[in-house]
Amino acid sequence: MYKLNHIVILADGDFPTAAPALGALRHAQRVVCCDGSAAGMLRRGVVPDAIVGDMDSLDPELQERYADIIVRDCEQETNDLCKAFRYVLTLNPTEITILGASGGREDHTLGNISHLIEFTAQAPCPVQILTETGRFIAILGSATLRCVEGTQISIFAFDPTLKIKSAGLKYPTDSVIFDALWKATLNEASSSKVTLSFNHPSGVLIFLADNL
Repeated sequence: MYKLNHIVILADGDFPTAAPALGALRHAQRVVCCDGSAAGMLRRGVVPDAIVGDMDSLDPELQERYADIIVRDCEQETNDLCKAFRYVLTLNPTEITILGASGGREDHTLGNISHLIEFTAQAPCPVQILTETGRFIAILGSATLRCVEGTQISIFAFDPTLKIKSAGLKYPTDSVIFDALWKATLNEASSSKVTLSFNHPSGVLIFLADNL
C-alpha cells in the first residue's frame, strides 16, 4: 500500500483514530513526532524515530529520557510541523503522510492544512494529510485523481485568474471564478477518475472525503 521509506509526521492535533490514519501509522517506515505529539505516542507504548521542535510542549523528564531521538529546532518563524517536515526531507522519503494536523485549536488546523501546498512544492515525493474523515492533497497544476465513484470532493483555491476545466465531477468547475475558498467545495466524483486541467500553474488544495 505504502512505498518504501514512507514517513509519517504526527502533529499535535487530535491523535488519529480512523482506520486509514492508524494504518498509515502502523505501516510507516519511520514516525517523526512534533514535540507536542510525542507524549501521546509514548503513552501508547510507541517510541517514535525522532521528536522535532523547540521542545516547549514536551515535559523536561521526557526530554531527558529520550534525548537521543530529539532534534531540537528553536527557530520561531515556523511551527513545529514545518520543522518536522524539513527534518523528514533529509531522510530521503518516498512518501510523506501527516497525521494529527486537525483537531484542537482551529487556527492551528487551518495553518497546518495551508502548509500542504508549500510542502508539496518542496517534497520529492507525494505528500498527504489524513484526517478522521478523509485526506487533503495539494496539486500545483493539471492532474488526474483516482478515487471511488461517489467520493465527496472539495477544491480550495484563491486565485481569480485560475480556470479549471474538470471531467469526472458531478458539478463541472469550468465556469468557477476562484475568488473565494468555498467556490468549488462539496462536489462529488461521478467516475473513478477526476481530471482537472489548469489554465496556468497554481497551488490548489483538494479534500477527498473517502473515510466516510
